[in-house]
Amino acid sequence: MSLVPILDRRVVLVSGKGGVGRTTASAALARAAARAGKRVLVTEIEEPAAQTQSSLARMFGREVLPTRPVLLAPGIHGCVLSTEHGTEQFLGDVFRVQTLARMALRNAALRRLLHAGPSFHEMGVFYHLLHLIRMTSPDGRPRFDFIVLDMPATGHTLALTGLPDILLRLVRRGPIASALREGQGWLNDRRTGTAIIVTIPEPLPVTESLELVAGLRSTRMDVGAIFVNRIPVDPFDDAQRAALAELLPDGPLYGKEELERLERARLSIERLREHARVPLVFVPQFDADGVGATEAMAEHLSEELRR
Repeated sequence: MSLVPILDRRVVLVSGKGGVGRTTASAALARAAARAGKRVLVTEIEEPAAQTQSSLARMFGREVLPTRPVLLAPGIHGCVLSTEHGTEQFLGDVFRVQTLARMALRNAALRRLLHAGPSFHEMGVFYHLLHLIRMTSPDGRPRFDFIVLDMPATGHTLALTGLPDILLRLVRRGPIASALREGQGWLNDRRTGTAIIVTIPEPLPVTESLELVAGLRSTRMDVGAIFVNRIPVDPFDDAQRAALAELLPDGPLYGKEELERLERARLSIERLREHARVPLVFVPQFDADGVGATEAMAEHLSEELRR
């Protein structure tokens, strides 16, 4: 499929099972978008237990990302979405004075009350994201016209996309409701928001990806594509594969496991095509890790765009 429709969105959530290359895909998509002329912001959700390291930051030569956007590469800024920072921004907008918001958050009783509230963590992240979407350049244009959010796990994705509907049942008026509806407008409008699911052609990740497609649709979130990552090279056609199956003896054999992996990959892709009903982007397996894999995937995505 063409990646152009995805680059036309403002906000792209990248999700998927751990270990499938989700962060690599997020960084590669950011690089490909910057090469296409987009003003890119790449983000992740702050994990309190992992404040001293960030896989996404390391893709750009850093250990961690700050809460405010910082230049990572030509055309690419990055930051972390923080509950505390988002709450401070929200209270600052309500009080109209940022200093009052900081003073309020220093109050231990208020902090305990906020943390006890339903979906407090997601609401802080949600408002921080909304604040970044609202940011403008001096010429009035959006400061970032392509925002990539590397989600930590499937559950976090559905918690964020389902947040507005849940809280709007409880809070129908006021600044919280207004912020929820504004953010919901950006995420749920398929012209501005979409999700990309990253998977590998193996049965378990594909099962979770299909469940995530259904979950996202239940929160009215568009699924723009599934990135099928690490596709192994298959040197055989159907006739050759059938001939090999007749020749191979039962039991373990050197190389047989790789042939079985090729078959699992083929069946997994067929399953995605049949049940996901979402455009598929095929990403080959690269002989690189970390930053090298990011660069290779970014070049692959850029080549798809050039086509």
